Amino acid sequence: MTLTLNKTVRVLVVDDSAIVRKILSQELGRHAGIEIVGTAPDPYVARDKILALEPDVLTLDVEMPRMDGITFLRKLMRYHPLPVIVLSSLTPQGGRTALEALEAGAVEVMCKPGGSYTVGDVCSVLVEKIRAASTARLGARLLASDRSAPVLQRLSMVETTNKIFAVGASTGGVQALTRVLSALPANAPGTVVVQHMPAQFTTSFAQRLDTECALSVKEADDGDHVVPGRVLIAPGGLHMILQRSGANYYVSLKDGPPVCRQKPSVEVLFNSVAKYAGPNAVGAILTGMGDDGATGLLNMRRAGAHTIAQDEQSCVVFGMPKEAIARGGAEQVTSLDRIAATLIAFAQT
Repeated sequence: MTLTLNKTVRVLVVDDSAIVRKILSQELGRHAGIEIVGTAPDPYVARDKILALEPDVLTLDVEMPRMDGITFLRKLMRYHPLPVIVLSSLTPQGGRTALEALEAGAVEVMCKPGGSYTVGDVCSVLVEKIRAASTARLGARLLASDRSAPVLQRLSMVETTNKIFAVGASTGGVQALTRVLSALPANAPGTVVVQHMPAQFTTSFAQRLDTECALSVKEADDGDHVVPGRVLIAPGGLHMILQRSGANYYVSLKDGPPVCRQKPSVEVLFNSVAKYAGPNAVGAILTGMGDDGATGLLNMRRAGAHTIAQDEQSCVVFGMPKEAIARGGAEQVTSLDRIAATLIAFAQT
């Protein structure tokens, strides 16, 4: 789906709460270029309105009567694929449900308004995600999911190297990261990852990856060491910074304002990797909206690191990689299927 700059994005809001439907319709409708074409209280009504109204993007609740949102999403992706943004509660259970939604085909997950998030904050971010979702290449995701991940053999060089892998992703990144990390061998270099995702969601994401990868995967704690065979996922709501003590790498978690409108920010991570790992690092920027990490990847390259950007054809949203390529940060541009092998190849040079 291609979005021109002057095209209005048509949105269908699906939620069993009349109050949520009203709030989202009012707040989203205030923004130029966004048109709320309808609302639906459950998947059955949504199905009929999708056919009648032909929306560009859906916002979808997951806890609804008659049919839950995940079941509906799976059916939708099979019979009538559309970009879907799932709204979920900010709880551990909400995090697990959000991951199921992403695996079922959603392009983004967000927290519902409430708690520490004001309606205005949520809706302003949601507008950006709706615009990005309207350009999503669902075909790239479906194609990647049909391919089996390459199996990489154990590499003896990993045991004596102090190489670092640094990876950043946003929209479409859950599937992309799963594909890349699950293709790495158990003794791959220590890996630090930023995936744009709220708190609690990153906890569930790390736990899920740990069951699917040969590597050990965990949500990072302050002071965690970056060692071969381990992947550290930046927690939602905190920046993750690589630091070094002698020959040992570790991470620090910091609060502070968003950078490139994100927290955690790929830019923050990549800049710290450039400073403390330099030529010992390999960086990769994957699918995602915006420009977070684009300058950071360039700084890594200038510091002597090898750098990779995912190509347009395999991206769900070609935003972050596009900006990194345009700024000269990408030493190599390659498809999602080749990123794990390229990381390992660069680690050997």
